[in-house]
Amino acid sequence: MKKIAVLTSGGDSPGMNAAIRAVVRTGIFHNLEVFAVERGFAGLMEGQISPMNQVSTGGIMQRGGTVLKTSRSEKFKTKEGLDIALQKLRKFDIDGLVTIGGDGTLRGARDLSALGLKTIGIPATIDNDLPKTDMAIGVDTALNTVIDAIDKIKDTASSHQRAFVVEVMGRNSGYLALMSGIAGGVEVILVPEISYNLQEISLKLKEGYQRGKTHCIIVIAEGVGKTDEVSKYLEDKIGYETRITILGYLQRGGSPSAFDRILASRLGAAAVEHLLKGETSKMVGLIGNKVEATDLEVVLSQQKTIKQNLYDLSLVLAK
Repeated sequence: MKKIAVLTSGGDSPGMNAAIRAVVRTGIFHNLEVFAVERGFAGLMEGQISPMNQVSTGGIMQRGGTVLKTSRSEKFKTKEGLDIALQKLRKFDIDGLVTIGGDGTLRGARDLSALGLKTIGIPATIDNDLPKTDMAIGVDTALNTVIDAIDKIKDTASSHQRAFVVEVMGRNSGYLALMSGIAGGVEVILVPEISYNLQEISLKLKEGYQRGKTHCIIVIAEGVGKTDEVSKYLEDKIGYETRITILGYLQRGGSPSAFDRILASRLGAAAVEHLLKGETSKMVGLIGNKVEATDLEVVLSQQKTIKQNLYDLSLVLAK
């Protein structure tokens, strides 16, 4: 192996730049030529490929987002799109590709590997919904962003005797909602994986209201899909003046935490090392503080779920 490339695809997450830096510098350390692919798989099909060096990765670790830019591409999912992408890589004699992103990005790496290209995936998604890694790049930073927002909202909720419904990201995974809810000391956490009963929730909150509690915070994952309904129901049943805060893309931005920078650096270096071993169609992840490589078919065939014991803990602590 003499030449490798790196790309970021799908939703951005804090720490992607640290992973890019690690891939480039580890590759150069091992006497590889390293290329950057801009705008993900869409840019790959358009041939947006250029060489990188130590200088081009200087000063990027602390930046949020991705310096390589990112996108989503439906065309890439087709046989025609995959063939075009492979042709572009072969034009530069690139032997291996490191992809940084979520499940869609990993599927792209798997599909290119099936066509003969060596690929290694790095998990980067604030949803933390990928199996075979305890944490994905960006999760810790996003979690701290949400907690900071909850702390600020709690100040206002207490001052105005209001209930706040805070919607956080997580279409299919409630990890961000659950962990931020526990860390933020909120009263109610709603996640897609676990059913809920609004009547029971309202009775619980009403008991607190009658005891003299002057405010409450409800954290809801966007995948639950009923933020307005929950807010109106609680306002009608309890009597709290209710406000909704949707954190949205705020959660994806910002300078990555020390944890995310270190995780991204470890995974980026490991990705290159696995390519050098001749491995392909694998994801490097953090399992028990060790970096492990798992076959992409295994990763993509499984579903990561939140731990019931943590959800049960949130119920105990909220009483």
